[in-house]
Amino acid sequence: MEMKIHGEIKGIKYKLFLHKPLTRFPLENLDRALSEKASFILRVNEDNEFALSWWVSPKRTRSYPYARVYDTLGFSGKKVTIIPVIKDEGKDGDRDFLQWDTISLMSLLGVYVIVGYYIQADRNPRYRNKITNQRFDTKYIKKEIQRLLSYQSDALHWNLEQIDKISHIADMAFNAYNKISKKLGVEMHSMKSAERRIKELHKGKEEFMKLSRKLAHKAQERESVTVQPKECLAGIKGMITIKNYLGGYYYFTCDEVEIHGEDIYLIEGKHTTTGNLPSEGDIKDGLIKMILFTNLENVRVDEQKYNPVPVLKLTTNSRFNENLLSKSKRKLFNLLKEEAKYNGFKIKINDSFIV
Repeated sequence: MEMKIHGEIKGIKYKLFLHKPLTRFPLENLDRALSEKASFILRVNEDNEFALSWWVSPKRTRSYPYARVYDTLGFSGKKVTIIPVIKDEGKDGDRDFLQWDTISLMSLLGVYVIVGYYIQADRNPRYRNKITNQRFDTKYIKKEIQRLLSYQSDALHWNLEQIDKISHIADMAFNAYNKISKKLGVEMHSMKSAERRIKELHKGKEEFMKLSRKLAHKAQERESVTVQPKECLAGIKGMITIKNYLGGYYYFTCDEVEIHGEDIYLIEGKHTTTGNLPSEGDIKDGLIKMILFTNLENVRVDEQKYNPVPVLKLTTNSRFNENLLSKSKRKLFNLLKEEAKYNGFKIKINDSFIV
């Protein structure tokens, strides 16, 4: 079963408690920063700093990109994230393409996206046709960062401009992968299947948005009937369509939905099979949804209005015991409870609400 929910977000108000202190790097050390840290402060010049994160892959389910972005959201200046337009691991690996819904979520969070591409890689020693340790074209990224310095509009408008350039960036990405393929003697994925995507990208922003929205909607429908292996959930899945103040529509899934009188519980689940608490990356991934859900207004199922109650549900294979948490996990857990109380969402561990 699934429930179709509609809501609106007019602005984001949220205070973070779990974000890590970020290391500062000067712009000339961008390569080093990208090799050492998932999120950091980039000192562009004496007067300007950006909080910067980067995605290993454009796919949202790999390498906890939301956790990387989360760590930058407490910064008072511009938040920037670098996302590859495509990541091709070679014929024996995966290939992922950037989707509009990723860009739109970042816009909703006020994060400026630099769409980048990989130009260097190493051969994976375990697979004949697979590459690893991919590195961005940092010369291109530095140019975009310099451009962002004097950019006065909001993240949404910058991100829409990035989409206008997406076909050019995709061409640079595929040229780079051709060079990597020849240099390392690794066969990449077929260009023919990718050409269809590139043709869509060349049609410009509107076609890209339409294509990715359609694909994301299909993914949302698939996810709404599939329980992921690392989830341990029992309720009805929800499909949430969020409209923002600019009239854009954002599609998300909600792991569980429960209606209690006039309240609708919007539950995001994170599970661990090994620890007493899910990993920090998993928890931060869930908190990105809490940022959205705590800012929802005018929530409806059909035409019935409800009060949204965001819930972060953490499940474990064994009984949860706060006293058994390590020192670092206990600190994380206490900060998580503070974040929940301050921002107005609930935390449920297994079958018990703790906030």
